[in-house]
Amino acid sequence: MLVFFLQAEKKGASQTVIGLIFGCYAFFNLLGSLILGRYIVQIGAKFMLVSGLFVSGVCTILFGLLDKVAGKTDFIVLCFLIRSIDAIGFAAAMTSSFAIIAKAFPNNIATVLGSLEIFTGLGLVLGPPIGGFLYQSFGYKIPFIGVGGILLVMVPFNMCVLPNYDANPSKDSFWRLFTHPKIVLICFILFSVSSGLGFLDPTMSLFVLEKFNLPAGYVGLVFLAEALSYALSSPLLGVVSDKLPLVRRWLMVMGGLGTAIAFCLLGPAPILHIKSQLWLFVLMLSIIGFSLGMTGIPTFPEVLTCAYENGFEEGLSTLGLVSGMFGAVWSAGMFIGPTLGGFTTQRLNFQWAAVIQGGIPFLASFLLGLYLFMEAIKKKRSRQVVHAIGERTPLLNSSSAETQ
Repeated sequence: MLVFFLQAEKKGASQTVIGLIFGCYAFFNLLGSLILGRYIVQIGAKFMLVSGLFVSGVCTILFGLLDKVAGKTDFIVLCFLIRSIDAIGFAAAMTSSFAIIAKAFPNNIATVLGSLEIFTGLGLVLGPPIGGFLYQSFGYKIPFIGVGGILLVMVPFNMCVLPNYDANPSKDSFWRLFTHPKIVLICFILFSVSSGLGFLDPTMSLFVLEKFNLPAGYVGLVFLAEALSYALSSPLLGVVSDKLPLVRRWLMVMGGLGTAIAFCLLGPAPILHIKSQLWLFVLMLSIIGFSLGMTGIPTFPEVLTCAYENGFEEGLSTLGLVSGMFGAVWSAGMFIGPTLGGFTTQRLNFQWAAVIQGGIPFLASFLLGLYLFMEAIKKKRSRQVVHAIGERTPLLNSSSAETQ
């Protein structure tokens, strides 16, 4: 991201235009996730994954060649075009990969997803320093060509390794998924996770530089607290989610509350009258990373379980719908998070912006917790009614027999 910022500024693009270039990625990722998730059976999960990797790899390489574009307007137009196509390719790869994981490991979805998040954390940890080194050593092109090349190498690998998954199209739709309150609330939880991550991207670096007077090279080390905490805790949270299905819904609630508290202490909130210190900031980032994992890892298997309980067919079609919805909600959060964060930070300050951002997971976890509590009471009353009917039935039968 920093590499592109520097190049875009050289071309004369404003901060607003740069923000829109990155914002359009989330928008087209959202649309792509919904459409491709609906038609994953017709397209084929394997073909969607392979073609998505290919498109994303080519677009990444092309993005690295934009420094050759002379005019400012041509540069901006091509940025929007390539970034939008890249978003659709990424949506295809992610939607199909989630569906394939759920199809291949139906009883260990959270465990597999949690294990894969180790590599997400490694990408967050190693990406910025490696990208910065390549940019300083070889210029603008090499970081993008390197990443694009890795994606293209994965195309033939997946073509050889992945099996074909055949399935019949389903009549179910995204709208039917969103008719269930529990699924809507879980999506709100997922939205709070991605918006929290998106919030930190444009706001945290400037705050750390100004508040703690750190050299620019040390800012990336501060990010390690969140990335490492998330990466190291995700596998354990995945195992817990799969082994204890009744616990994972409460993991989402507790994770949301933990995230909300950590955001309030990140600044910290001015009303708390706590002095902002670097050790406290790093500690809160670590808690945010752990809490986001606690909240996000169980969401996919929980939505899938809820869909099956409400009559959705077990198969690739439903997996595609859930995967597409997952990607769309995540993209919405990644768009709203930095947009809202940048606006509130500019209007107020980082401390109050973090408090406002923390209000999103607090509200989401509160509503989900209230729903789960009411659901538990309803189930308990239903069991009591069934038990009472069961006790009366033998008495009625015996009375009838005596009468005869």
